[in-house]
Amino acid sequence: MQKPGVLTVISGFSGAGKGTVVKRLLETKENYSLSVSATTRAPRNGEVEGESYYFLSKPVFEQMIEKDELLEWATYVNNYYGTPKKYVFEQLEAGKNIILEIELQGAMKVRKQYPGAVMIFIVPPSIKELKDRLVGRGTESMDVIIKRLKRAEEETAYIKDYDYIVENDVLEACAEIVHSIVVAEQHHAAHYGGIEQVLESQFNEVLKGE
Repeated sequence: MQKPGVLTVISGFSGAGKGTVVKRLLETKENYSLSVSATTRAPRNGEVEGESYYFLSKPVFEQMIEKDELLEWATYVNNYYGTPKKYVFEQLEAGKNIILEIELQGAMKVRKQYPGAVMIFIVPPSIKELKDRLVGRGTESMDVIIKRLKRAEEETAYIKDYDYIVENDVLEACAEIVHSIVVAEQHHAAHYGGIEQVLESQFNEVLKGE
């Protein structure tokens, strides 16, 4: 009996390391796939159609919005970004575990469209550690870092809407916990709709003539 794929939404504060956790899962665990988003912005050097993004025109993207073909979508710097349903559902039906690494607003839209999604929020060991990680990147001014920390403080109010909270202290341990959650969810009865009919059919076949 094929285990169903699990749609896993991973969010977290900027600097909490959610992207690194996702990368670790994709590199070390089988049967995971990162959802490919669609965008109307132009491809950058090295980006590949269908791997980095689906690069679409604005009219095509707007048609997808009208036809309800996106799990979630948003605009950023005059361009659309979103998650096409078709790819996600095809992969789930094939038994693949799909990961969506998205921010809170997008995550809530996904939950509304697909209530069976598993919502995981990645947190740092402490806010001091979060600040140290942001500073350690060496890519942003202190003003920008403070803005990120203030945004993280606002996001704290939405953590209660997630199913699981996972602390990212040691990367390997964090990735293992996330993986264990996904494995457990694969066996959740809610993902086995119609299993009664399948088993009944198999009982009838085995007991035929007995």
